[in-house]
Amino acid sequence: MTSVTELELERLPIQAAEFGDDPMPYLEQARRKHEWLAATELGYLVTGYRAIDDILRLDTKLKMPGEEIVDIMGAQGTGWGEFAIDQMLVSSGERHARLRGSVSAAFGPGNVKRMRPIMRDAISGILDDWAPKGAFDFANFARLFPVRVMFSLLGTPIDRLPPIMESLEIHGESFNLEVEKMPIIEEGYQRLWRFVDELIEERGRVGEKGDLLDTMIDANRRGQVSAKELRQLLILLFAAGFDTTKNLLILLMYSMLQHPELYRRCGDDLEYARKVVKEQLRFATPSNTMRIVTETFVYRDVVIPARTMLIFPLGISGRDPAVFSDPMRFDPDRPEGHQTEAFGRGMHLCLGKFLAVANVEEGIHQIARRITHPRLTGDVKWKLFPGVWGIKSLPIEFDPVP
Repeated sequence: MTSVTELELERLPIQAAEFGDDPMPYLEQARRKHEWLAATELGYLVTGYRAIDDILRLDTKLKMPGEEIVDIMGAQGTGWGEFAIDQMLVSSGERHARLRGSVSAAFGPGNVKRMRPIMRDAISGILDDWAPKGAFDFANFARLFPVRVMFSLLGTPIDRLPPIMESLEIHGESFNLEVEKMPIIEEGYQRLWRFVDELIEERGRVGEKGDLLDTMIDANRRGQVSAKELRQLLILLFAAGFDTTKNLLILLMYSMLQHPELYRRCGDDLEYARKVVKEQLRFATPSNTMRIVTETFVYRDVVIPARTMLIFPLGISGRDPAVFSDPMRFDPDRPEGHQTEAFGRGMHLCLGKFLAVANVEEGIHQIARRITHPRLTGDVKWKLFPGVWGIKSLPIEFDPVP
């Protein structure tokens, strides 16, 4: 057995812009040196699909980084720093189960199925405004959709969205570990805190509506969540409803620009659109995650010591040639299926995975019906890779359909 610290590993610049622009050449080079590990400035990147799948299930030996992220960002004593340490995604054990249990029912398959008409209405309304334009940046268009569904789920009027849109964007990118942006991140976080605080106070004045916000406020009254935890949960839900799903939809449109026949079929057939979304979840998603090793363990004869930072590139794990034949080919009918790690593994499996998938399925189906023959008209601009990855700008023109 060999300690990970003694291995000869490829060193990858995962915080560099060029890595975010196209990570695959770097991963291919790393796999030539070691089957499933690479080194980075932040920790060790687990490059193999099966290694990611196996290690992320070791819940008793891993924890989500909280204090470590705050230290990197120099965010001690800030509201965002408290959120990074206290939020549900970082918690474990009884506290994690308690916080997750306060909202989990709203994100189950049955409730998400009942939300589909709301998704269709939301995307149709946005298309009514945007489709006649004939050209726009798809990234700006996509950011309006999933968060509207989250607003509906929480019973929040959509006219409350514009003032916090930029803060949600900033919060979504805050875990990309850009230290120089910390003042902007904190300002955006405080704006989101005031927003959710006002929502809670307002709901107390106007009375119950029978939605998820009422359920969460009731959990606070019963002592299941504290006042601070309630507000942090709301920020997490609004941010998740805005950022991850939006980035997935943009990545999917980028794939469809390269496969116009698949895109046309998405507009013709919702069931086929679902197959395309499944393949996108294998091919590229915004999701990446990190873990701190809490107890030394051995995996495939490699000793991973306690306090090691492990980075899991979930968003491109489905491109592992050891698992998928011709992994860079986008094929909704691929024989080995579409096993995705986009939503993680273990206790931190994404709470909103059913909602995210349904949003993108309904979204691309309606978009392909109203925005036909889309063409790329400018440069594609990518986000940095750590945290939530994706496309910042995707300019297109198209033939609109009424």
